[in-house]
Amino acid sequence: MNPKTILVLGASGLIGRFVTDDLRARGFRAVGVARSLSPAQTMSALDIELPILSLDATALTRLMSEHSVDIVVNCLGVLQDGPGNDTNAAHRDFVARLLQAITGSGRAVRLVHISIPGTAAADRTAFATTKREAERLIAASGAPHAILRPGFVIAPSAYGGSAMLRALAAFPLDLPGKEMMTPFQPVAVEDISATIAWLAARDIDDASVKAVSWDLMQVEPVTMAGVIKKFRLAFGTGGWPRIAMPAFMLDLGAKIGDLASYLGWMPPMRSTAIAELRRGVTGDPSAWIAATSIVPKTLAETIGRHPATIQDKWFARLFLTKALIVASLVAFWIVSGFIALFVSYRAAAGILTAHNFPPALVDPITIGTSLMDMSIGVLIAFRRTAAVGLVAGIAASLGYMLGAAILTPDLWIEPLGALVKTGPAIVLMLVSLLMLDNR
Repeated sequence: MNPKTILVLGASGLIGRFVTDDLRARGFRAVGVARSLSPAQTMSALDIELPILSLDATALTRLMSEHSVDIVVNCLGVLQDGPGNDTNAAHRDFVARLLQAITGSGRAVRLVHISIPGTAAADRTAFATTKREAERLIAASGAPHAILRPGFVIAPSAYGGSAMLRALAAFPLDLPGKEMMTPFQPVAVEDISATIAWLAARDIDDASVKAVSWDLMQVEPVTMAGVIKKFRLAFGTGGWPRIAMPAFMLDLGAKIGDLASYLGWMPPMRSTAIAELRRGVTGDPSAWIAATSIVPKTLAETIGRHPATIQDKWFARLFLTKALIVASLVAFWIVSGFIALFVSYRAAAGILTAHNFPPALVDPITIGTSLMDMSIGVLIAFRRTAAVGLVAGIAASLGYMLGAAILTPDLWIEPLGALVKTGPAIVLMLVSLLMLDNR
């Protein structure tokens, strides 16, 4: 008997990537589709890049038909509205087209939809309300479906909020007391995949699983402080003294994160993330456990099985530092160019004059290098052009050092050591370049 074919939409994300790989290991034919996949995520000819959110119902039907899909697992989602991200389009509108494609495909296809726990009455963000609208569309469609509402997902990989909690565990820093006490029921990503595999083994005409909605999480209540504590035990930082972050700093960080999102970055600390964090993660997994007989892994089993490896520790320590490095490089290039052009122009031009540069070249070189510096800072500020900006910054810095060695060698022994300090700046840009990947 041929293995069932499972189409995983959003196969580059935390849940989608694990599920795709795990289902293949279980013997299923898993087709992983995402808008973009890193080279490391393209492990099979069945890992496919498509502008998935732009596909209409006809294209989705064709995709399912080409691969003879039996089950569609929808892991797609965006946290917050912004450039290139629309919660309505990703959650409600796409699901409407997906349902149209499933019902019009002429095949018996089950939809497994990854949603969020909680109740509609507690929804306060566009992320939550559009997720709930998608649930209502699915329930009203009549298509065979399972709506899975995972708790806080713990996986071997870490993106977004899960990465932020690891970072907090690696530093002597706590969130404000109120946030630390919010309920935060976790679930191991293995249990999500096991549930999908269990559903895939059921006949699509089985009335007991034709239309189900389950909360997936451990039974024992736990707070955010409890989750972070387990990570700290794994990192060996459990005994460190800690400082609680003032609430205003958390809100300020969210506003800064919102601004960064308009530059194309995806920081974990944004207004929606903080609002959902304060709401907490709770649910009732009893129906899921009773139906599948899956015993959810506890927090201790999920995090405490192995001590953190050195790569885990490095990632956690550097995760929040990455934003600081990028922001400091943006400020370095823009401010240094601005000062040379507007604040200390005469002094900057005077360096060239003092070294016998032709008068006709002094102003063009001073203005040109200042504008170049500011342009490099702007390029680094935008995620799409950050790599270009960092490479340009490294090249410009090396050019300054080489040019000074040839034309103005005395600047190397200048008391403040401006040129000597360029070397560490180059190393910092190289570090930032190596840390740009998100997945």
